[in-house]
Amino acid sequence: MLGNKTLANSCFALFSLGAIAISVISSPQIARASEQPSLDSLVQQAASKDQVTSQQAIAKLREFKNVGVDAFWNAYQKDLPNNSQLRATLDAICQQKDCDASRLYWYKDLEAAKTASKESGKPILSLRLLGNLNDELSCANSRFFRTALYPNAGVSQLLRDRFILHWQSERPVPKVTIDFGDGRKLEQTLTGNSIHYVLDSDGRPIDAIPGLYSPQAFMENLKDAEGAEKLLNNTNDVKLRREVLVKYHRDRLAKIERNWQSDLKRLNLPAQRLLEPIAIRTPANVDATIASRLTFGKMAVEMPTLTRTPSAPISEVIPPSPFAKLSDANWARLARLFQNRVYLDQGSLKLMERKLSPSASMTTVVNSFERAIAQDTVRNEYVFHAQIHSWFANGEFIGNENLNGNSLALNSLNRRVYDQLFLTPASDPWLGLVNENVYTGISKVN
Repeated sequence: MLGNKTLANSCFALFSLGAIAISVISSPQIARASEQPSLDSLVQQAASKDQVTSQQAIAKLREFKNVGVDAFWNAYQKDLPNNSQLRATLDAICQQKDCDASRLYWYKDLEAAKTASKESGKPILSLRLLGNLNDELSCANSRFFRTALYPNAGVSQLLRDRFILHWQSERPVPKVTIDFGDGRKLEQTLTGNSIHYVLDSDGRPIDAIPGLYSPQAFMENLKDAEGAEKLLNNTNDVKLRREVLVKYHRDRLAKIERNWQSDLKRLNLPAQRLLEPIAIRTPANVDATIASRLTFGKMAVEMPTLTRTPSAPISEVIPPSPFAKLSDANWARLARLFQNRVYLDQGSLKLMERKLSPSASMTTVVNSFERAIAQDTVRNEYVFHAQIHSWFANGEFIGNENLNGNSLALNSLNRRVYDQLFLTPASDPWLGLVNENVYTGISKVN
């Protein structure tokens, strides 16, 4: 009797397990999942020359985020340097031009980035730029980020491991084409600047890193801001948030002030204030040549064209540049104090070599670019970043309110940066490139 009962129970158990298995297999969700292509299959489809097949696979690979980026890169890493189609496919997966050099996954939707930040516990690094990060001709500084920063091994690892990446276009980037009349055309961008915002998981600003920095200085600023974000520990206590951020920025501003006075002394220059009053500009006295001079690296690219572009009348009163407290020669001397800390690693050098003309001197180009990065680093830190620290230290842009999921503090900070620091206000649709009171002999622009 006992043996038969045991046998019956065993049969019942097997029957139950079988029923469960049949139920699981027949589940619509599981069935659909089993029909989904594998990651390897998606990688192959993304590389297809059939555009529809490729685009569908790219969209699915983006759902895998960094895993999708790595899967495609691992499959085609040997072919990528010499295959523009494969590079363009990887760029689409990453949403960043030259992604084969950085392997970074970028969100374009801030809400999705905030969700990922909450899930991972990582802060957001949000880039604002003119144009699009996945286009060859985005603004000059964003192109320099793709060369000097994102391919750098240390920067790339830091961004992948400790930040959620997001970019958003501030506005389209102006482009100019020079037709030489013999089939050759030169196309380049004019004016514009870029900034990295460090945000918490609600999209509220912690810090902002304006313009181009050396990889070493960029990482130092990122780590400082990350430390401040961790102190907040996702708190919604408005008073505590204000206290932490005000102290953080006051400490950073005091450190920059000490470094500024020390550097002036090393150069045998008289002591002077770090921060000068900002001259408020209107569309009538915004000039693209002045805005371009705020960024040393891209000035070398844009100035030859800008000086030949009709702009503001010479007689018009233009407020002084925020960099006027030192002459160009003294800014260069100051940058040389830190030149040994500015160097491009192999990831950056390989990308530069791929983009250079075969007749160009790699050594000359690299040395010139590194000198420009050194100048932009000290200028951005002692002028732009110091001013941003000052705003935060005074309790500005530390809001807790949200409107339709968008941080009002971030939007206000970004507007102030582009209006007052970068001199490309939204109120000027022409970015200082057009003045209606200058006669050009050409039919009016629309």
